[in-house]
Amino acid sequence: MTDWLLVIAGALVGAPVRYLLGVGAKHRLGGSYPWGTFAANAAACAVLGFVAQGAAGGDLGSRLSLLLATGFCGALSTWSTFSYELLTLTSARRLLVAAGYLVLSVGAGVGLSYAGAAVARAVF
Repeated sequence: MTDWLLVIAGALVGAPVRYLLGVGAKHRLGGSYPWGTFAANAAACAVLGFVAQGAAGGDLGSRLSLLLATGFCGALSTWSTFSYELLTLTSARRLLVAAGYLVLSVGAGVGLSYAGAAVARAVF
């Protein structure tokens, strides 16, 4: 299987997971806070940390990294939606909510990347 097919295969799973996280968050939590985007980005960071650590240690091959990191995580996470939602919150003058979203998203993303890497170290 060529590399680009691996990326497509990962994206075919990552994109619907992202959509379902968004729908599920809206249904369960309601409101105008972007929990779906937050959950998708947080999950992608954790998976990406795991894959990056596994690949760096030689335990995951480059093809599996393409499938999971580039394909799945690339489709699961979304910088553009995060940026748009942050802009929408600030435009609506919900500055404290926007600041909280920014800090929570970046903090959780970095923290979960490290957590994913720690899990990979424990597994491999």
